[in-house]
Formats: sequence, structure tokens, C-alpha cells
Amino acid sequence: MKISLERQIEEVARELALRAAVYPRLVAKGEMRSAVADDQVARMAAVLATLRWLARNEASIKAKVGHEAA
Repeated sequence: MKISLERQIEEVARELALRAAVYPRLVAKGEMRSAVADDQVARMAAVLATLRWLARNEASIKAKVGHEAA
């Protein structure tokens, strides 16, 4: 199944929002360490930033890849 870049971005953004809602409660209850929560949020935020960069540069990336493949 092919999932568009736009839908991937939406899903990662949704996951980040979910983590923002859930992780503080888990940390407060002692079920998750703050450092782990911070690391996982930072990694997912990096994924989102990468996907957004790809979306912004999609046309030039495709043009470059297409050019090299020829």
C-alpha cells in the first residue's frame, strides 16, 4: 500500500500530539522516565521535520532522481 507523503506527515503530527497528551501523565505516574519521554518526542519531531522538508523539496528531488536515472 502506498501512503502519500501528506498522509505520512498527518500521521506523524497526530502521533506527536498524542504523545504530548499522554507522556506527561506517564511521567507523573512514574511509568515513564522524563528523559525517555523527551527523547522519544524529539525523535518523532525529527521525523516530522524530515517529512516536511521532503514535501517542500519533492519536485526538485524527483527531478534530480529522474535525471540521474536517465
